[in-house]
Amino acid sequence: MQKFDVLIVGAGMVGLTLALALRKNSQLEIAMVDTLAVPELDENIDVRVSAINVASKNIFANLGVWSALENSRVQDYQHMHVWDKAGLGKLDFSAKDSASFPSEDNLGWIIENKVIRHALWQQAELDEGIHFFNDNKLASLSQGDSEVFATFANEPCSHDSAVHNSASNGSSTPTAPIIAKLVVGADGANSWVRQQMNMAMIFKDYDHHAIVATVECPQGHKNTAWQVFLPTGPLAFLPLKSVKAGKSELSTQGSADSVNNLCSIVYSTSPEDAKRLIALDAIEFAKELTAASDGKLGDITLKSERFTYPLTMRLAQDFVKDRVVLIGDAAHTIHPLAGQGVNLGLLDAAALAQTLTAKLSEHDESHAELVNTSDLKAFSRWRKSEATEMITAMAGIKQAFAPQQSPVKLLRGVGMNILNNFAPAKNRLIAQALGIKADLPELAYQKDAL
Repeated sequence: MQKFDVLIVGAGMVGLTLALALRKNSQLEIAMVDTLAVPELDENIDVRVSAINVASKNIFANLGVWSALENSRVQDYQHMHVWDKAGLGKLDFSAKDSASFPSEDNLGWIIENKVIRHALWQQAELDEGIHFFNDNKLASLSQGDSEVFATFANEPCSHDSAVHNSASNGSSTPTAPIIAKLVVGADGANSWVRQQMNMAMIFKDYDHHAIVATVECPQGHKNTAWQVFLPTGPLAFLPLKSVKAGKSELSTQGSADSVNNLCSIVYSTSPEDAKRLIALDAIEFAKELTAASDGKLGDITLKSERFTYPLTMRLAQDFVKDRVVLIGDAAHTIHPLAGQGVNLGLLDAAALAQTLTAKLSEHDESHAELVNTSDLKAFSRWRKSEATEMITAMAGIKQAFAPQQSPVKLLRGVGMNILNNFAPAKNRLIAQALGIKADLPELAYQKDAL
């Protein structure tokens, strides 16, 4: 039997962030269970990327991982260009126009998911209070009055790349059960923890599939995030940091070896259209992207495999059930058109760490105050409220750009152009994109403000 204060199921970006945030302000002993190997960093760009806003950057900086990210592949962007394919409307955002956060030069950063996870994992490995369990999946969870009991399936998992495991040696030796005061499900949209605990979920099919891939844009991304609203759904071009062909190591930010003509696309469209697009050969697919983007980035070339997945809105009815908490995609998933999914999850992690450590006494070695029912309910209300607000906003934007009759399309375009020239409203949208809002967790503020 192994005893810990917190068991985190899922060592992805959100789970690792939670572990580091908990350890920053406490001496809690953390167990992390995840059989997904940490990929090696090489010059192959991950098609899965995240748009990191200022609030999330502050979290990473306060946890000591931002410098590692900056020394890897991080692409900042200072501009956003949004336009309506079916009308005349457009919106242009620039960091220099932000009255809400004048000290920030960027609107955000596009970072490959594997780069973020690698940096977080390396930082967590340095902490003796974070213990990894990578060789066996969990088999069961059961709650007692004061603890949660977790057992392992004890079926060794194969890994594509080596990962450090402070609790086992990679052999078939059975892993002893874990007892923890609290279990956190950070294990993604199809959360095993959520299913084990029968935590109710509200969900709705967006009737969209997303296609993700890496493309080359000969006119360059110009440190700009591009998004066009097509009749079938939004298509985004997110700027990427890249390396010259033949380089054996990652380029550093600002290196002479870096180029600025790669983008990650997120193409949200109907299931039927997604099937058609995936069936096209690389040349024909690239031609469709060039036409869809009005040639603003030049004649596009496909540089990676294409992956597609269905888009579904999910929202847990409650993020907390006794001694089990859900965060990140385990608690909510939203449409990717605003790129806010991972930022919501990172705020969940920072907020939960703040909730759990706020009342811990330095003299209470048993951490008896860790699980406080009223505090956990307050956390659930806090994070569910923001997730619901974001889900509602995404639904509204998606509906606004659904195929409409000509008069409605004209009004939509007029409205976009008015907004584009109305500074107060535009500044509010920029602040939302930056993640600057009221009631943020302390970790989401600049370090010198803590």
